[in-house]
Amino acid sequence: MENQLKFYINGEWVDPSTSDTLEVINPATEQPITSIAMGGPADVDKAVAAAKAAFETYSQTSREERVALLEKIIAAYTERLGEVAETISQEMGAPLPLANAAQAPAGLGHFMTILEVLKNYEFEEDIGGSHIVREPAGVCGFITPWNWPINQIACKVAPALAAGCTMILKPSEVAPLNAILFAEVMDAAGVPPGVFNLVNGDGPTVGAALSAHPDVDMMSFTGSTRAGIEVARNAAPTVKRVAQELGGKSANIILDDADFDAAISRDVFGLCMNSGQSCNAPTRMLVPNARMDEAAAIAKAAAENVKVGDPTAEGTTIGPVVSAVQFEKIQNLIEKGIEEGAKLETGGPGRPDGLNVGYFVKPTVFSHVTNDMTIAREEIFGPVLSLIGYEDDDDAVRIANDTPYGLSGYVSSGDPERAKAIARRLRTGNVHLNGAPVDNNSPFGGYKQSGNGREWGKYGFEEFLEIKAIMGYNVAG
Repeated sequence: MENQLKFYINGEWVDPSTSDTLEVINPATEQPITSIAMGGPADVDKAVAAAKAAFETYSQTSREERVALLEKIIAAYTERLGEVAETISQEMGAPLPLANAAQAPAGLGHFMTILEVLKNYEFEEDIGGSHIVREPAGVCGFITPWNWPINQIACKVAPALAAGCTMILKPSEVAPLNAILFAEVMDAAGVPPGVFNLVNGDGPTVGAALSAHPDVDMMSFTGSTRAGIEVARNAAPTVKRVAQELGGKSANIILDDADFDAAISRDVFGLCMNSGQSCNAPTRMLVPNARMDEAAAIAKAAAENVKVGDPTAEGTTIGPVVSAVQFEKIQNLIEKGIEEGAKLETGGPGRPDGLNVGYFVKPTVFSHVTNDMTIAREEIFGPVLSLIGYEDDDDAVRIANDTPYGLSGYVSSGDPERAKAIARRLRTGNVHLNGAPVDNNSPFGGYKQSGNGREWGKYGFEEFLEIKAIMGYNVAG
């Protein structure tokens, strides 16, 4: 990779309009990896102009042409899969096994899924005397996060390309190097000039300019609810479409007929994966009040089996959190949990023993948490679990839904029909029954302040289409 100080605009690596740079920090060592260029409004203007010009021709390409392009991207991405994994591990701290098995392949998976959607999608239909046509939405602006970085890039770029849109990507400046690799993949695959553009920068500068730009037809944002509100606010004067995948505080209901040892141990590990930095992490574990101490003992033992350490070391379960800012936020919230009276079962403030450098967080379990405590209300984005008691199924559903978020929910039960009944009552965009994983073909997104719109698969593809009705189309003569 050799383009850290350039942007990818109109099919070329170009110099930025500013001389501003930012160091990219390895969170395991707290040392800089390299520096990237930081753009400004002039760079956004240039990228948007390129995307707007390219839309005139790219939007008219055939299904077959876009299928061929996606296939070339998949081939080029596959060639650099190992490099993508290593880069993500260095810049955001994911252990190499996770980066190789999940982080890097996740992006590839979205392209492969969307390729199949595109091959079979019906773009036109007749309704009465009208002809309905689904057309590309236009020039799209993408703002993506650092926690699953290339996953979030690909689940926007792949469907947008398949739909016939052109785009400008502003990745997180905290973990931007995988996005530069991604742009190199797009270039190697022969994506037409102007169809895909990359501008690095921060939210208040590049993100705001992109969101407010009158020639951007749609914004797709993944990140915090606070930042998502800013994107929507900046986009509002131009009445552009805004899709948002935001924060979460997902409830994990362990019903009284579940296998407690299996379900709790599994879900503590699931919460800690990626150092707890997943928007759909099952951070609120709801257990019967009468079995709180039993559940807490299982969760404590499971958390203490999670090995925190160097992302490149064999046997590491989780690496550091991404940054000093994130580390301090998590530490403050752990302290708040103790202050508000939750029972600390394991973990707590400070780094794990023997780790004096790096943004490492102890896997932490709180029991006897009430749903009005700060650690039950705010998204912590770290390996911190809150155990909350409930009286019966109705009480569990009430507590689960008592949150401003609605991204994911989890239900474990020995009775599949009982679990399904609870799932239907949860106000969330996704529900996982008995540990079921995410599915690239299923829609991903949330209710309430977890956002609007859907990503992944057919439903994510349709976010990038406009619907046109042509009346009288089927009238003879």
